[in-house]
Amino acid sequence: MTSRILVIEHGSDGGPGRFGPWLADAGVEAVIVRPYAGELLPKDLEHDGLIVLGGAMGATDDERAPWLPGARALLRQAVAAGVPTLGICLGAQLLAVACGGEVARGAAGPELGACPVTVAADGDALLGGLSGTPRFVQWHFDVITVPPPGAVPLASSAMYPVQAFRLGDVAWGVQFHPEVTQTDMATWAASDAVVMRERGQEPREVLADAIAREDELAVNGHAVAAAFAAVVRACQATPAAAPERA
Repeated sequence: MTSRILVIEHGSDGGPGRFGPWLADAGVEAVIVRPYAGELLPKDLEHDGLIVLGGAMGATDDERAPWLPGARALLRQAVAAGVPTLGICLGAQLLAVACGGEVARGAAGPELGACPVTVAADGDALLGGLSGTPRFVQWHFDVITVPPPGAVPLASSAMYPVQAFRLGDVAWGVQFHPEVTQTDMATWAASDAVVMRERGQEPREVLADAIAREDELAVNGHAVAAAFAAVVRACQATPAAAPERA
């Protein structure tokens, strides 16, 4: 049986990227909704899982992105119902705000490029297969300053302590991008080139470093996608059961 998950996309340069084929390979169909293009978010979540992707807006920038209240409502609904949920970058920030956390501009500046993340997630169903300091693409200006009540911390970085957290048994937020493609990253670097150079980062060098680390980034990203797909399939097979943790 194929599982169907709702994927909320906030912009044309922030799609599911490599997650699309990875999830499909694991028997999970991604149903993408693009509210920025006029598509309406459902009021009720009737899917086997939810992924909320990244975007250039802030987590409470409702005037710029009027669909954000609906996205936050779906996230709250998913957490309350125990539906497998993954928020990526902006999606993680939306999950945090929706459930009582706080987000602000990062005091240390943006975190950009292929960066090491310190994972402390033994037994976690999503990140438990990672250890040490795996690298992921980071591309964010805002950060989660106060995690939601009850959030379990799972990862940190040298710049910002909240890189991943879990709410309940099957809802996660990750500040980093396990899904991003080189094409998307090149688009982001072109858009943020002025800011990057002001901070002493040359966009071409940041991209070249990510390309050089492509194998590692792909392995780490695939591990996250496969683990999330496994959670979705497990919850679909046994709706009342949450994945076991050590």
